[in-house]
Amino acid sequence: MNLSFDVEEFIKEFENSCNKVQKKTFEKNEVITSYIQKRNQFCILISGNADLVRYDLNGNRTIIDHFTNNDVFGEVFYNVTTNNELLVEAKSKCEVLIYSYQNIHYKCKQNCKFHQKLSEYLPELILDKVTSLNMRVELLTKRSTRDKLLGYFNLLSTRTLSKTFKLPFSLTDLADYLSVDRSAMMRELKLLKEENFIKKNGKMITLLYK
Repeated sequence: MNLSFDVEEFIKEFENSCNKVQKKTFEKNEVITSYIQKRNQFCILISGNADLVRYDLNGNRTIIDHFTNNDVFGEVFYNVTTNNELLVEAKSKCEVLIYSYQNIHYKCKQNCKFHQKLSEYLPELILDKVTSLNMRVELLTKRSTRDKLLGYFNLLSTRTLSKTFKLPFSLTDLADYLSVDRSAMMRELKLLKEENFIKKNGKMITLLYK
């Protein structure tokens, strides 16, 4: 997240000042939460990795977003409908702070300072999420598997300020995230290596064309 305030201080305030916050631990592949109507939750991932996923009627999975340390998620950041349930799944052991609210702008009975900060920072947190989703939409509008891969690699390179970076996904999950066929993606990765566009060692990718 690229925010104007100290995220770790914000999390510390979240954890220690509000009596409605819960800290929970989830094992790999457990569902952390689901996005459904009238289930108002604001969550912060303290440690671990998790994915926001959607399953269609045929059981096909699409990864909507990927969360790492200090990322925030919950229905407040996403328009939820009864026909569009989303799940946040732990990809490793995760520790999460969960806050359930009726109205996110109302303070709790203890009149804790957290709610004031949350009301102040919420527009920026939402804008950060919108920016992230817009980048994903831009990836999905690319027509070829190659363009999607290179677009995503460029994004990771920009975020890490390095030509070498680690993929946050397994290759199966990467195909789900980019909404491409895994076999076609593997062929394209092989071609990108043979044509010296990239160097790949496990999850480590080095861009050779920048």
